[in-house]
Amino acid sequence: MLWQTSRFQINLIQPKVMGIVNVTPDSFSDGGKFFELGSSMLSALAHCDQLVADGADILDIGGESSRPGAQPLPLADELARVLPVVRHAIGLGVPVSVDTYKPEVMQAVLDLGADIINDIWALRQPGALDVVAAHPACGVCLMHMHREPQTMQAAPMHGDVVAQVLSFLEQRAEDLRALHIDKDRIVLDPGIGFGKTVAQNFELLAREREFLAAGYPLLAGWSRKSSLAAVSSTSLELVAQMDVADRMVASVVAAVLAVERGARVVRVHDVRETVQALKVWVASKMAD
Repeated sequence: MLWQTSRFQINLIQPKVMGIVNVTPDSFSDGGKFFELGSSMLSALAHCDQLVADGADILDIGGESSRPGAQPLPLADELARVLPVVRHAIGLGVPVSVDTYKPEVMQAVLDLGADIINDIWALRQPGALDVVAAHPACGVCLMHMHREPQTMQAAPMHGDVVAQVLSFLEQRAEDLRALHIDKDRIVLDPGIGFGKTVAQNFELLAREREFLAAGYPLLAGWSRKSSLAAVSSTSLELVAQMDVADRMVASVVAAVLAVERGARVVRVHDVRETVQALKVWVASKMAD
């Protein structure tokens, strides 16, 4: 199984780790830690280097927070945050993904040589689908999101979450295929936490294999999500107090479980720990 991207054909026979680079002041998990506007943006650039050293197979760079309640970011601000980091990352020898829903940002990063567009809106914003369709080879990750970041957790989904998410993703993939975007360029993401309850998120994990019927590779993004804190803490009070970095162990476990159930890419903050855990998983499978 291959994922065709701008510069790379990514072999997904073994699971791949996508390292998160948030160039934002307000991300839910590491907001501000790697945000530094200016000519160098040294923190974000060094973070890219470190994630690759830690074993990241792919870098995913984002300039706008998609946490619940996040407000849209002006285009100029997103470009100022993202472009310097993308310029640096494309020289590191790994595929570079950009987390954006704005077609202008998509075009700008693809012009720089980025490999993958990772869109929480699944290319539903006007012009986004056209940018990807016009590119000869870039990869794309289509994610399911219920409503929008400002409202998604105020009114979560109802009904059979797996059936609804799968139907949405299959339809979006068909829309891309209708524009002659090759199947091997497309990866699907059920969108853990994006308008789903804790129970629904874990139902998506428990029934993840049902998504494989669509015939596309799956990406799982469990890293540091609040649902992990909700089930791993002993009380609601501790959930509220838990620092996102304290969710590392639960995040690694969720990543391994997602891979066990069929995910071929896991999007994570804790790259080194996830890489180590997946090496153990791979060794156990080879010993079967």
